[in-house]
Amino acid sequence: MAKATRAKAKTKTAKAKAVKARPNPRNKKLYDEGMKVRKAVLGAGYVDNSMANADDFMMTFQDITTEYCWGYLWTRPGLSKKSRSMLNLAMLAALNRGPELKLHINGALNNGLTKDEIKEIFLQVGIYCGIPASLDAFKTAREVFRERGV
Repeated sequence: MAKATRAKAKTKTAKAKAVKARPNPRNKKLYDEGMKVRKAVLGAGYVDNSMANADDFMMTFQDITTEYCWGYLWTRPGLSKKSRSMLNLAMLAALNRGPELKLHINGALNNGLTKDEIKEIFLQVGIYCGIPASLDAFKTAREVFRERGV
């Protein structure tokens, strides 16, 4: 029992020491463009919460994600946001990244993908990446569709 109490005390102490951090991007223009796209795709509430909960340890990751993933990659010409979402769904399903897949299914719906298009992506995953990966993706999508009333 004493061991569990000490572990809880350490956790509380670590949380108390976690200092809220401020973004510090290297390229402010890319960061600002990335933040705009990130919020449009994932939802402002989700992004704002991620940023608000970022401590010193996580903020650099938030900066890189916003600046390079969303600012550099998602704003490039050549692929539509809908196409990028399709690719993300297939890759995340293949990698069995459930929480991130759920987030990007919501983003794909925000980018105009239909339930049928998402189904076709996950069927493709089943053939090329395996039925278990496809099954998990279908289950995750079904959960998102229920939550959103799709």
